[in-house]
Amino acid sequence: MKHQIIRKACSGILALGIAAAGQSVLAGGEVTVASWGGSYQAAQSKALFQPVAEAMGITIREESYKGIGQVRTKVAAGAVPWDIIDTGSGGGARGCAEDILIDLDYNMIDVSNFVTDTYLSCCVGTIVFATVPAWNTETYGMNGPKSWADFWDVDKFPGTRSIRGKMHGMLEPALMADGVPIGEVYNVLDSEAGINRALDKIRELKPHVAVWWGSGAQHAQLMKDGEVDMATGWNGRFDVAKADGAKVAYTYNGALQDYDCFAIPKGAPNAELAMKVIAEMSKAEHQANIPQYITYGPTNSDAYKTGKIDAALSKNLPSHPDNAKSMLPVNQEWYAKWEKKASEMYQDMMTE
Repeated sequence: MKHQIIRKACSGILALGIAAAGQSVLAGGEVTVASWGGSYQAAQSKALFQPVAEAMGITIREESYKGIGQVRTKVAAGAVPWDIIDTGSGGGARGCAEDILIDLDYNMIDVSNFVTDTYLSCCVGTIVFATVPAWNTETYGMNGPKSWADFWDVDKFPGTRSIRGKMHGMLEPALMADGVPIGEVYNVLDSEAGINRALDKIRELKPHVAVWWGSGAQHAQLMKDGEVDMATGWNGRFDVAKADGAKVAYTYNGALQDYDCFAIPKGAPNAELAMKVIAEMSKAEHQANIPQYITYGPTNSDAYKTGKIDAALSKNLPSHPDNAKSMLPVNQEWYAKWEKKASEMYQDMMTE
């Protein structure tokens, strides 16, 4: 799937309602947003949901959910309880392809100054984040792993590891650890043989994997509790844990650059207002709030011009050019093609 806007009119009553209302605010309206909980949703609430609700004179109710599979089930049942969901870019790509998410109105939602490839026809980026290798500074000091090869090197860095229990964001690091240049990773992965090569590298690490983590809150807590010596995970979650006293550091070298996005499920009870809320949350003035609460970068580049993000903070964000140049952008075309097969192969590897 190409990462470009598919500009087409929304259909039926939704399109008529949006056209009639234009950019006006439906004062007193209400929408329900579903996100991922934990420190990430707490940051979203302070940075986006509460300020946008106040600015628009509406109520934004918050829930947490389990991902695009749950949306698929709700849409099929005709019982969608959410107006807006936060999903990973991969979930957004699947939702577009499966036609379970509404095409967004990019005449209303301004993405003219968004980071390249951070929006889809049905899902608009809200944060840029990175999957990074992190380590316990009590175990290794500040001289922890500087690459995925180091993360895999149990002789140089003895200790326990925690890696994700899903294949998302794990095959790419495995290949880099196996010596594949960063620019060739997705070329190698574009075959079952390449996927097996990555899985074989993970098999090498399995005896040292103490925990297969399942959520951002979990991998952050593991590092905070000192339960493992190294973990893969999301930079912002590790930074929140560090602020809470965790002895943790990480590197952007070889990290995977990705984004989360907002979407409207088909059958959302308040889709018209949801479109306006997403348009408001996409504005630079609101996106500039996000790094104040969690170290994820805004997708709207104009957020850096608001004066809210100081130079020191911006240099720690995954969308900062100095950091981005050493990272691998996640390739959603690969995930659209291989995700189902690769996920099955990954689960088989875990249970061997």
